[in-house]
Amino acid sequence: MNEAGADASKLPLSFPSWVAFEYPDFQGQQFILEKGDYPRWSAWSGSGGHHSDQLLSFRPVLCANHSDSRVTLFEGENFQGCKFELNDDYPSLPSMGWASKDVGSLKVSSGAWVAYQYPGYRGYQYVLEQDRHSGEFRNYSEFGTQAHTGQLQSIRRVQH
Repeated sequence: MNEAGADASKLPLSFPSWVAFEYPDFQGQQFILEKGDYPRWSAWSGSGGHHSDQLLSFRPVLCANHSDSRVTLFEGENFQGCKFELNDDYPSLPSMGWASKDVGSLKVSSGAWVAYQYPGYRGYQYVLEQDRHSGEFRNYSEFGTQAHTGQLQSIRRVQH
């Protein structure tokens, strides 16, 4: 889909999941848009999220299939250090045993995931798909154009 703008006050979605960006050309903060209504910016940005009242580019989410979603988190860049394999939603990675607030790299084996900066699915969002980067995100800067840190503390599968 080509770049498009949307009025933040009236954004009904009746199609599969999309990634919206605050700037043209798929730049800036990412927001996951799953089937539903988004009457105001807080509906897509989440609690404690980045405020953006306009979305200027969109693309469909690839591989949003829950039947076999798998992702592996790595402590260091280039898939080094301790690893944590996931196939379910985790509202708090630290409470599930991940020892660090940062993720150095990750591999999406299947499906599509949304990782969040803070526990409880809050803060910056990063949409991570098996069909992007061949599912390999070698360092945090590949999570998205707005990623300035590897801080990921919650993750969930994309709804479809």
